[in-house]
Amino acid sequence: MSWLKVLFGEKKTSASVAKERLQIILAHERTGRAGAPDYLPQLQQELLAVISKYVKINPDDIKVNLERQDRYEVLEVKIEMPPPGGPAL
Repeated sequence: MSWLKVLFGEKKTSASVAKERLQIILAHERTGRAGAPDYLPQLQQELLAVISKYVKINPDDIKVNLERQDRYEVLEVKIEMPPPGGPAL
């Protein structure tokens, strides 16, 4: 590792930041909180904000759901994108 990276840090991509956030959220949920997760509406809004930077999208076109299957939790994100050649920002 270069000493410049150590001193100044490395610029993270938005994908890596989003992945880290999802891992933290899922780890937090696994610690034993019961009931429906309260962060899903906020996660949905943040996803909408990021996607809206690049493509015009309807807020109803993003669905976020967390399912528990046996020992695993599955975070499902469905995003309906406009057709190719559709409106872009």
